[in-house]
Amino acid sequence: MNKPDKAKRMEKAELMIRQVVNLPTIPETMTRVTNLLDNPDVELDEVAEVILTDQVMASRVIKIVNSPMFRPMHEIKSLKRALIYLGFRRIREIALTCSIIKTFEGKEGAFDIKTFWQHSFGVGIVSKIIAQRVRYPETEKAYICGIVHDIGEVFLSSYQSEMFQKIIDLIKGTCHSFAEAELFMLGTTHCELGLSLAKKWNFPLEYCDVIENHHSPQDASFDPMLVAIVNLADLFCSVRNLDYDNREWVSFSLAEEKSWEILQRYSPNFSELDVERFCFELDERVAEIEEMVRSIFES
Repeated sequence: MNKPDKAKRMEKAELMIRQVVNLPTIPETMTRVTNLLDNPDVELDEVAEVILTDQVMASRVIKIVNSPMFRPMHEIKSLKRALIYLGFRRIREIALTCSIIKTFEGKEGAFDIKTFWQHSFGVGIVSKIIAQRVRYPETEKAYICGIVHDIGEVFLSSYQSEMFQKIIDLIKGTCHSFAEAELFMLGTTHCELGLSLAKKWNFPLEYCDVIENHHSPQDASFDPMLVAIVNLADLFCSVRNLDYDNREWVSFSLAEEKSWEILQRYSPNFSELDVERFCFELDERVAEIEEMVRSIFES
C-alpha cells in the first residue's frame, strides 16, 4: 500500500478532529496567564491571582515545583513562593503542562493516562538534559516540547479508543512502529493529529514543528535541533521502559539516527557522549519521573 503524502495525512487528521463534537480546549486560565506573561511589566502577584482561580492548576504547580525535577532545598507550600522559585521564564511552561493534563483528564481511553504522562515527562526531562549537553539555548522549551510531543496519541486514545486498541494489537510482537500501524489503519498518524490540535490551541511554531516531526527530524522546518533533541529523548525513554506499558518494541543505533546526525552538525562535541553512562543516568531518573506523575494525579 502506498503511503499517503503529507497533505493527505493532514487532511485526514483535520477531518478526524472536526468530527469530535466536544473537542477539548486549553483552559481559560492558561490563556489569561499567557496574556499576562506577554506583558513585560506584569507583576508576579497578578499571575498568582489568575492561577489561584483554578485550584487544580495551583495545586499542581506547587506539586511540580516540589518534585525531583526542581529539587527545592525546602518544601514550597504557597503558590507565590512556587512562582518566585520558578521565575517568569518557567511559569508559562509549567502552566501549559498543567493545562494539557487537565484538558484530557478524566477521559477513558485505550491506555492508562498515567503511563502516557510518565512517558511525556520522561521525554521532557531527557530533552532538557540533552539540550544542556548540546548547549541548546532554551532548555525549558526543550522540556515542554518533550512533554507535548505525543498529544495526538492522547486524542486517539480518548476519541478513537476502539481503533486505537486495534492498532496496539496489530503491532504486538512485531518490529513495526506505532506510526506505521496508524498510517495503515487510519491514513494519518498521531503526528498530524497532534499538529492539528496544536494549531487549534495556538501553540508556538517550535512546538508545532516538534509535534509534527518528532519521528522524522530530517523533515523539521523551523528548528531542526529542537526536533532532533526530542526525537532522541523519545528513543531513549522508549528503550528504558518509559513507553506506555511497553506497547511498542523499540531498538535503535545512535550512529544511524537522523537526530544524531543533526545534533552532531550543530554541536560537534556531542559525538563524545558516553551513551552507556547516559542511559545509566536515565535509569536513575525513571523512579523520580514515576513519583512525580503519581503526586501530580493525587487528589
